Amino acid sequence: MSKDAAELCCLRKAFNVFKSRSDHQPARPLWLRGNFSMARIQLVRVKVSWTVLLALAHLTYLLFGAIIFQILEREAESNNRNHFQLEKLNFLANYTCLDGPALEKFVQVILEAWERGVNPSGNSTNPSNWDFSSAFFFAGTVVTTIGYGNLSPSTVSGQVFCVFYALCGIPLNLAFLKQLGKCLTIHLGHLEKGMVSVVPHKQTVEALAVSSFFITGSLLFLVIPPLLFSYVEGWTFGEGFYFAFITLSTIGFGDYVVGTDPGKEYISLYRSLAGIWIIFALAWLALILSMGSRIMAHVISLTHPSFKKQQEEDNVSSNKLEDASKI
Repeated sequence: MSKDAAELCCLRKAFNVFKSRSDHQPARPLWLRGNFSMARIQLVRVKVSWTVLLALAHLTYLLFGAIIFQILEREAESNNRNHFQLEKLNFLANYTCLDGPALEKFVQVILEAWERGVNPSGNSTNPSNWDFSSAFFFAGTVVTTIGYGNLSPSTVSGQVFCVFYALCGIPLNLAFLKQLGKCLTIHLGHLEKGMVSVVPHKQTVEALAVSSFFITGSLLFLVIPPLLFSYVEGWTFGEGFYFAFITLSTIGFGDYVVGTDPGKEYISLYRSLAGIWIIFALAWLALILSMGSRIMAHVISLTHPSFKKQQEEDNVSSNKLEDASKI
């Protein structure tokens, strides 16, 4: 056999081997590659669109709230400001020995006293803001991050201690609320098991258990306490309910605070009991809000299946990150 014939034979053998391997491992068709790429592009678009949608929804909700609050409160603020200026003019007219700058200085003193937690009404015999019951209530507002703003440490040592106290107390409070939420969840599960024997349908049992848990907690934490606060503080029930919700949601405006009226005599443990109510009610409300978020996510996943798929992928990725961090 000549040299050219031998080289041609080797080339044929190499071609046959390559062909046999290609037959066993066929290449992906072009149309399938295209569909796969389109699917990936669509998935990325879905992720981006949901992120943008949630961001727009959040921004829209904030804008909506700002507009409504401005409509409801701006005119009342203007009326209150005009009323205050009129009262100052009437005061100057009745007490001619005072001039405008002297009155403004006195108003500034009153504002500084209020900012330091001193009620300017009454006299020096007013109850202390730093007796044990009030201090216990203040400590509860620190670790729960409510922060009404009507009372705060005025000394440097008190401010420094408050910082370190909050650094240690807030994680401790979160851990306690988490454990308390687990206990409430266990009791809710026992309630569901007890109702299964009466109502065989699982979904009906879950709905009844959650409803009873919500109604019972609402009575214990959002109905009965506002009634007591209304009776003790002289508020309406609406004001008491407003204070309860603003407190338990940790918003804490400070416009309504229990135990601060100098004209009333409170029992020594009144504010301490209010602090204990805050702790347990926070755990219940946190569990209710968690249930509400899960219900919203379930409804969205039913109406938009792509959101459920994205959520599952996010959960898988977060679980991988947690496993990697443990290693």
